[in-house]
Amino acid sequence: MEQARQAGTARVRISLPGEELARALGDISARADVLRWDMTGPAPAADIDLVVVPYVPGNEHLRRLAGVRTRLVQAQYLGYDGVAEALPPGHVYANARGVHETSTAELALALLLAAQRGIPDYVRAAGPIAPDWYPSLADRRVLVLGQGGVGQAVEARLAPFEVDLVRVARTAREGVHGIAELPELLPTCEVVVVGVPLTEDTVHLVDAAFLAALPDGAIVVNVARGRVADTGAIVREARSGRLRFALDVTDPEPLPVGHELFRLPNVLISPHAGGMSSAMLPRVARLVRRQLDLLLSGAEPVNVVLRS
Repeated sequence: MEQARQAGTARVRISLPGEELARALGDISARADVLRWDMTGPAPAADIDLVVVPYVPGNEHLRRLAGVRTRLVQAQYLGYDGVAEALPPGHVYANARGVHETSTAELALALLLAAQRGIPDYVRAAGPIAPDWYPSLADRRVLVLGQGGVGQAVEARLAPFEVDLVRVARTAREGVHGIAELPELLPTCEVVVVGVPLTEDTVHLVDAAFLAALPDGAIVVNVARGRVADTGAIVREARSGRLRFALDVTDPEPLPVGHELFRLPNVLISPHAGGMSSAMLPRVARLVRRQLDLLLSGAEPVNVVLRS
């Protein structure tokens, strides 16, 4: 197997976390020896070319890679915050770029449209309700914070809604504002969609000053990570009724039972379900097949974000 690592090979060893992904991959037995490993117990072999990580919260299961020789550790998540601390030395880690962006953008738009057009009010009424006026999405000035895959997918879905789009990324470039410009941009925007990765620079990026800069009635949609926003600042603005929030992610996650945010009528919360749609499994399978082909040919894998 060591010779195969150096020169490419016509066969690899791969571990899969469950039967669903195995079925989605189809028959790869001509090219790979397939093992089952959900990473709740010891590795089934000391040498596994491609380890596909289960789709479970947290990163503690990665510690079971200690002592296992791999060529690639393939995640089913897009975010990789906390992975560097849990991944033992000697591994190459790839995220699931290209898998979740579409579904996450769909949920961002669903949350935004629901909040804008009063859907939570209709649901809570649980009976006949008189029609009322709600803000449109059309003609709103929408700031998309983050220009990675999620941000771009959100923008593509916003395009038919006739919005005035403002793009913001870490650094400015043509057609994109830099984060340093937020104090000037936020007072002009009625909608903010947050899709930045969680890094040291983005922890509590959405803080009290950020929220205070928004105009009355603005809505913040967070489909990034909970710690990108300051929960205390969100609670204060939501409690006052000045701003509205649609949150797929929170800090802590999940929020404790009975948390105030669940009770506020201007807050809509979903349980970090952005990537959880029927689109996920076939896209994960497509990515795993691509990584398998690259390993077989001796080429570099895609989506590598860490080398421990």
